[in-house]
This record gives sequence, structure tokens and C-alpha cells, in this order.
Amino acid sequence: QLQLVESGGGSVQPGGSLTLSCAASESLAYYAVAWFRQDPGKGREGVSCISTQSKDEYVDSVKGRFTISSDNSQRTVFLQMNNLKPKATADYFCAATYGTTMCPPLELNKWDHWGQGTQVAVSS
Repeated sequence: QLQLVESGGGSVQPGGSLTLSCAASESLAYYAVAWFRQDPGKGREGVSCISTQSKDEYVDSVKGRFTISSDNSQRTVFLQMNNLKPKATADYFCAATYGTTMCPPLELNKWDHWGQGTQVAVSS
């Protein structure tokens, strides 16, 4: 089964930048890949998605500030987060689903593979 491992989380001041990485055990060329985040005590929210044919997708609250991308080997997906706000504080998870060139809806039951998460804290 596909394994995903997130890294790059940490503490950053408001307005700062942070880049998260999602490293996969195999090529992600035939997967759609998404980032989700979850605040303690709250539900998991879809943040962004990348796939072969879909335009990169972003939740409205991060448009213009976050960028999703992959490396040349298609083994790692990144989430570059700029101009971070305190509300971005959350656990961030990457997720993948196989066999689609389009991003599925950012709903939990549409995603088959999950990493364990990485913590992001935005505070002064």
C-alpha cells in the first residue's frame, strides 16, 4: 500500500513562510494528492489538491498565499505556505487516491491513503 510521510511543520510568526513536504513510497503520477488540515477539536478541512489534468485547487481562505507542487520524480508533493496567518495553525495531512487524473472532492471518504500529519503553529 502507498505510504505517505509529511514533514516540514514547525512554528512560524504571522506573515512568515513554511513549506510542507509529502514523501511517497512510490510515484504519485497516477494519484491525485491533497493537503488537509485539522485544528484540535474541529473537523478536517481540505486545503489544496494536485492532479494530472485538474488545475491546482485551493480552499478560498488560502488562495494567493499557498502553492501546491510536485518534484520531478513525482515522489514528493509540496505545500508552500506564504503570508501565514494564525488561523493556519493546525495539523496538516497529505492524502492520495489512485486512478484519477482529476481531483476528487475534498471529502474524507474520497481519499484512500493518508500520512500521519505534521504540526504547524503560527503565532507571535
